[in-house]
Order: sequence, then C-alpha cells, then structure tokens
Amino acid sequence: QVQLVESGGGLVQPGGSLRLSCAASGRIFSIDRMGWYRQPPGKQRELVATLASGGYTNYADSVKGRFTISKDISKNTVYLQMNSLKPEDTAVYYCNLDLRTSPLTQNNIWWGQGTQVTVSS
Repeated sequence: QVQLVESGGGLVQPGGSLRLSCAASGRIFSIDRMGWYRQPPGKQRELVATLASGGYTNYADSVKGRFTISKDISKNTVYLQMNSLKPEDTAVYYCNLDLRTSPLTQNNIWWGQGTQVTVSS
C-alpha cells in the first residue's frame, strides 16, 4: 500500500506564505502526476495545481502567479509554495498522486489526509 503524509499547514496572515509538503511512502513503482486540491468551508473540492512527470504544470486561475508546485522525486515528495495568501485561500489542502505500485498494475489515485490552511488577520 501507499501512504501520503502532508505537513506545513497552519494559520497565516493575509499576504503571508506557507509551504505544504506531501511525502509518499510504501510500494511505489512510478508516479505519473502529482497535485494539490483544496476544499474551502462549505464548498466542493477544487483543483489547485498539478505537476506531470514530464514537468508540465497546471494551475487554477485563482492561484496563478502566487502558488508554485514542485517535487523531489528522489523523496517521492510534492510541495506547494503559497505566497501572497488571501483569506479566500482558506481551505483544507489535499495532495493527490497518480501512481503505479508495480509495472503490472494500472494507475491509481491516492489522496493525503488533508492539512488545514487558514488565512486570517
């Protein structure tokens, strides 16, 4: 099995920064895509950013220019650097990995447990 452990959430003032981390462990053969999603209070989960194995990135319009997704593949870890945070960025943030556990299996999606980010003065 695969475990995803997130860290880095917390309370920050508007305009501040946070860096989220998501470390994957367990039986991992390959990772095709890594991403971050978030669920604001009372709303549905939404895409924040994704990073494909070839390096292609995709960002939600609301975070472009403020957030940066990156990875350390040697550590099976994906990061989300969040700058110029706004109150509307308040949400539970989830990492999401599209990976295979062996060369004989199909891709599956794995989710982290979520980490709370609160932007408030």
